[in-house]
Amino acid sequence: MNKTILHIDSSGRNKGSVTRQVSKIIVKQLTTKFPKAAVVSRDATQGLRFVDEQWIGANFTQENERTKEQNTKLLASDELVSELQVADYIVIGSPIYNFSIPASLKAWVDMVARAGVTFKYTNDGPVGLLENKKVYIAMASGGIEIGKEYDFSSGYLKQVLGFLGIKDVTIIDSNKLDLLNTDQVGDLIS
Repeated sequence: MNKTILHIDSSGRNKGSVTRQVSKIIVKQLTTKFPKAAVVSRDATQGLRFVDEQWIGANFTQENERTKEQNTKLLASDELVSELQVADYIVIGSPIYNFSIPASLKAWVDMVARAGVTFKYTNDGPVGLLENKKVYIAMASGGIEIGKEYDFSSGYLKQVLGFLGIKDVTIIDSNKLDLLNTDQVGDLIS
């Protein structure tokens, strides 16, 4: 069975972005491992919508009861959710901005975290509906040490992905990589 790789970048920088470089390397390694894999690329900085009152109203209206306008309001979210649902591997490039993830990546999270679609509520609490996926997150920061108590990015991303049912998450500290050392960079995925 062919694999699908979802590649999400969220750095505000195109040139010189370490997370864009590392996430691209990870995708290249995955496509080497799975030559027939389909790659879906998503740049979160390119105009994702933010949650607003109309979106919330549409999202919490039963699908068969939504108006045409409500369905239209959810189109972008539906597309992002579909990309996530079909992905076997998810590669996320995320710099740390002001101790957390970029607003563009938070907008993506808000668009894909949907009750009844990517998670559901049960008597025992919420249950994620996205299982059997592997995530690699390439993180970088100019001054925040990844994994320390003031890094609110890596823990948040693991938590929200786990909430959606995705438990197999690897954080790659791009600050510790020598991008010119192809052997080191070549060993990013398992």
